[in-house]
Amino acid sequence: MRSLLVISAGLSQPSSSRRLADMLAEATRAKISARGEGAQIDVIEIRDLAYELATAMTDRTAPTPSLAQAKQRVAEADGLIAVTPVFQGSYSGLFKMFFDTLEPHALDGLPTIIAATAGSSRHALILDYALRPLFNQLHASVVPTGVFQAAEDLGTPEGERFTARIERSAIQLADQMVTPRDRVAGIAGDFSGRGGRSTIRLSKENFIPLEKLLEGYGK
Repeated sequence: MRSLLVISAGLSQPSSSRRLADMLAEATRAKISARGEGAQIDVIEIRDLAYELATAMTDRTAPTPSLAQAKQRVAEADGLIAVTPVFQGSYSGLFKMFFDTLEPHALDGLPTIIAATAGSSRHALILDYALRPLFNQLHASVVPTGVFQAAEDLGTPEGERFTARIERSAIQLADQMVTPRDRVAGIAGDFSGRGGRSTIRLSKENFIPLEKLLEGYGK
């Protein structure tokens, strides 16, 4: 059973960010199930942590039990879907505060989908100019396909392509969480361990010095 963590920074209830997060989660669960594995979806609504986030940012010694529990859920996740609404051309302040409070290396190697919602498609570049740099800094393993949903695109050809992006990102996340059975494993090796959070280690027994490899050349 894989643990799929959804983090939504939507402020309203219901919110477009949460709806997008649920669509991505269900699509990813379907792709994982197709690989013969189960997926348990866990959701963190960041707005519920607003008070403790403000407390943690201003007083590191103050007790923040709900935030501590959320951090533990991050540590135990095999995959992550992070969705934020767009404010002033970037991710929301609460969204950033949550990730600012995580311990160093908390997201190392964690397979991740980044996604955002906004009223206009003018904000679509948030994926590559705000979210991707943030999660690269946190050393998450961000899938190539991010998902952006603009309210103005609903009912348009662009809105129809949106569904295809969800499917593509879900496949990419599932590929990192569970080893695909319909293709040869790549150089990255088997990702079927804990969320692909594996480190490639070179064995000293198999290490061949450069001088040895170059023997016989140049003579």
